[in-house]
Amino acid sequence: MRVGAPIPTQAVSALLGSGERLNRGLGGGVLPGQGRHLCCPLWQKSGELVAVKVFNTASYMRPREVQVREFEVLRKLNHQNIVKLFAVEETGGSRQKVLVMEYCSSGSLLSVLESPENAFGLPEDEFLVVLRCVVAGMNHLRENGIVHRDIKPGNIMRLLGEEGQSIYKLTDFGAARELDDDEKFISVYGTEEYLHPDMYERAVLRKPQQKAFGVAVDLWSIGVTLYHAATGSLPFVPFGGPRRNKEIMYRITTEKPAGAIAGTQRRENGPLEWSYSLPITCRLSSGLQSQLVPILANILEVEQAKCWGFDQFFAETSDILQRVIVHVFSLSEAVLHHVYIHGHNTIAIFLEAVYEQTNVAPQHQEYLFEGHLCVLEPNLSAQHIAHTTASSPLTLFSMASETPKGLAFRDPALDIPKFVPKVDLQADYNTAKGVLGAGYQALRLAQALLAGQELMLRGLHWFVEILQATCRRTLEVTRMALLFLSSSLGTDRFSNGAGTPEIQELKRATELRSQLRTLAGVLSRCSHNITETQMSLSSLSSELVKNRDQVHEDRSTQKIQCCLDKMYLIYKQFKKSRVRPGLGYNEEQIHKLDKVNFSHLAKRLLQVFQEECVQKYQTSLVTHGKHMRVVHETRNHLRLVGCSVAACNTEAQGAQESLSKLLDRLSQQLLQDRTKGAQASPPPTAPYPSPALKDLVLHMQELYEEMKLLAFDLQDNNRIIEGNCWVYKKRICLTLMLTPLSVQSEAEAQRHVDL
Repeated sequence: MRVGAPIPTQAVSALLGSGERLNRGLGGGVLPGQGRHLCCPLWQKSGELVAVKVFNTASYMRPREVQVREFEVLRKLNHQNIVKLFAVEETGGSRQKVLVMEYCSSGSLLSVLESPENAFGLPEDEFLVVLRCVVAGMNHLRENGIVHRDIKPGNIMRLLGEEGQSIYKLTDFGAARELDDDEKFISVYGTEEYLHPDMYERAVLRKPQQKAFGVAVDLWSIGVTLYHAATGSLPFVPFGGPRRNKEIMYRITTEKPAGAIAGTQRRENGPLEWSYSLPITCRLSSGLQSQLVPILANILEVEQAKCWGFDQFFAETSDILQRVIVHVFSLSEAVLHHVYIHGHNTIAIFLEAVYEQTNVAPQHQEYLFEGHLCVLEPNLSAQHIAHTTASSPLTLFSMASETPKGLAFRDPALDIPKFVPKVDLQADYNTAKGVLGAGYQALRLAQALLAGQELMLRGLHWFVEILQATCRRTLEVTRMALLFLSSSLGTDRFSNGAGTPEIQELKRATELRSQLRTLAGVLSRCSHNITETQMSLSSLSSELVKNRDQVHEDRSTQKIQCCLDKMYLIYKQFKKSRVRPGLGYNEEQIHKLDKVNFSHLAKRLLQVFQEECVQKYQTSLVTHGKHMRVVHETRNHLRLVGCSVAACNTEAQGAQESLSKLLDRLSQQLLQDRTKGAQASPPPTAPYPSPALKDLVLHMQELYEEMKLLAFDLQDNNRIIEGNCWVYKKRICLTLMLTPLSVQSEAEAQRHVDL
């Protein structure tokens, strides 16, 4: 861009010649006498598109210092979130001033909010972009001691960056002036709905008062603008609208109790209703709302002594913008949460933040990510949490069983207006816009309900797979223990053989053998029980896979989108027709037919939403609750079985150790008796028959060796079982170090692998 390049005089003159028309075009949204200009795109000689701000004759009746104030303010500012001034030019013989400025091709924030898609506010990602840009632009103004005095969505322009991202810029500094934090002004500027109540009283109600105003008036306007962007509507609405009921409008803003962020009057002369939270139709997550609402409550404060200053406003908004989002899907609630935390926070703080949103205590929180159990160590940095998205969140499993509540929403049918019977082009356009906005809300809800079903089924399927793996490990250990016990108990070597005397040690050995046989029976029943559990889990897994396939094949959102596409074409035609003075007979008949078709499409859309989206979702919630109870019961049952197997192995190990010691003593005694008998001369009558004694000693030695081998195997099995119980108690089956939010060094990565 070549600064100072001449603007085509003919084009500017043509614009100046339509001053009255321009005044009407801009004056509808501002105070009387402020519609003094129009910005329009023109091509510079350099070939780039610029915006030219043209002033009409009335603007030159102002004092000269007021006329040049906007030029001076814009020359002083240089920021990516403020529209750039390229040049101040003079036109023809009139020597009238025009501003050559940066052209923003995507309209204003107001035009974005006026789109039916955003009838209930911006999506969360876009709202955060608006917040970031407005805060950055306002911070630059305050650094340069500038008060804007007309902050509103219409004065926040939008353009698309090189990568397609939105960039918002403050514009229209006709009311701006230099003002330090401790200075005041008495002149009145701004737009009614966004005016500070003190300025509203004087400018709109025309009440004489000697109040002076400070920089806090911009904070009030920012609060109203942010609420508008978050909800798609104004925060303070009297019956009949702000422009028709100005006295009630003033009452709402001045009588607003502390902490309230919105006030409405639903019927004529009715009571004022206050809201301390954003409406349920708002598209922002509860995690972001909890951060935003306190800011709105403290800048939408009439009393200057209670209102935040810019320093605190910048600090609190920057705190939000510096946080990262961790997406957490609660299986017990069947709700997706956005948890806002700082990267330098510990995981313990993250767990507490999850508790605030889900009411699941940190000690009861267990997480899966992409099908794997993951352990979040409280002392580690939150940067070690995996990068999540809405479609790939952390899945939270609560140890406490509860009934899933699912996604809370307002039925879009409640927000659909009805057409008036007669042909009223403006009213028909407004109605079509309202119906279309509710239709887009229904589409978003349908998509959210479908995504919720997918997350429910996928999370449960993952957990069932983990339980199946636990079954396989426990069953393997149980069968190994049974194998070793059966090999040791296969031959009856503890009964008294022919001619073998009754020995106390042999009686004790028989008792131990009976104990081992009992343990073998318990382990056998555990094995059978685990096998049955495996079959039950396999059946549940198959059912979940089948249900997921049905969700993937669902076409309800495509049907709703098809209705919306047809409705949008009719809406566009209504939008064109509303600026016409009237319609011919044939056009009027077509218009009536379009109204009928539009109503039928809206009815079909709502029918699909209710029957194919809401009802299926409610059914899936009930089924999900049943499956969750089965999973909880199975999990607790497996924990008990695993502990029983571990206890049996411990008891078998103890019995084996006792038996080994007993056999050792018995073997030594028999050998000693044999040695003594061999040394006697002449040999006395042998106390025990020699063949029986020899055979018994041989059996005792063989059994002793087998018991040592069995002891080793049982100890090994017991360690496996105890490790399995430890998994159940501490959930440390496999420490999965997830991909961190920040890039780690190779040394750190290796350390996590070692852990």
